[in-house]
Amino acid sequence: MREPQQDRSRATRQRVLESAVDSLAERGWSGTTVAVIAVRAGISRGALQHYFPTREELFAAAFAHVAESRLAQIELQASRLEQTSERTEAVLTMLSGLYAGPLFRAALQLHSAAAADESLRPVVARSEGRVNAEVHRVAISLLGVDESVTGVRELVQGSLDLIRGLALADVLTDDSRRRSRVLRRWAAALDAALHP
Repeated sequence: MREPQQDRSRATRQRVLESAVDSLAERGWSGTTVAVIAVRAGISRGALQHYFPTREELFAAAFAHVAESRLAQIELQASRLEQTSERTEAVLTMLSGLYAGPLFRAALQLHSAAAADESLRPVVARSEGRVNAEVHRVAISLLGVDESVTGVRELVQGSLDLIRGLALADVLTDDSRRRSRVLRRWAAALDAALHP
């Protein structure tokens, strides 16, 4: 039985987006061309450009798509967590997983390229803004806090900034042990601040 065209198209689009992120993480901005991504995705360059007319649109969509997929996984994992004193640390650790591996390395490549390319900068900034807003929303939800309470928004945002900084320290060497210790200590401080 033939797969409906819409399903094939959706699957091809997803393969292209994942190939773009993986290639960007492995090969960097200059080594990741539309032709390279097309080969990795198993489609022609023309077919790829049907989905994404420009390289900038492709990377912005790829980054957002993969981040949203990872966030959905985090929400599912967090839904299984019990309400214990270790929940905040577990949530922060899960969120730190978003900033590890190929997705974060790809994002770093995009940020570096956007810093030097004025045409890419607004595309990446819009995509980054959407992703960051979604990460913040998920963090608020998973931590079970009300951001209308004075200071809560800033505490959650500061936690996400800390997590991104820790991820940056992990790019060149394995910093996972130190990251775990820092997140454990920060989780205790965050709990004390959020639930006095």
